[in-house]
Amino acid sequence: MISLKDCLDYSDLTEEEAVVIAMHERLPYPLAVELACSMTQTKEGEVLLRRLLEAAVRDARREGDGATLKSARAALRQFAAAHPRR
Repeated sequence: MISLKDCLDYSDLTEEEAVVIAMHERLPYPLAVELACSMTQTKEGEVLLRRLLEAAVRDARREGDGATLKSARAALRQFAAAHPRR
């Protein structure tokens, strides 16, 4: 059986990125990890994940949630570095 850590490692996602995805999409953490892992396997999925993380940043900024904004920005930076636009 594949663990959550295996999924994160396989997709080059960090735990912080997965937490932001889970929070923004209101998904249980394990489901967010599995979803994001599968999405990183295609160019289209990477585009959608980037948009999701950008939306998380916008929403946190709009809501004035400084802690979430900081996490979302960090997650977006990490994702962009590991998954440059093709």
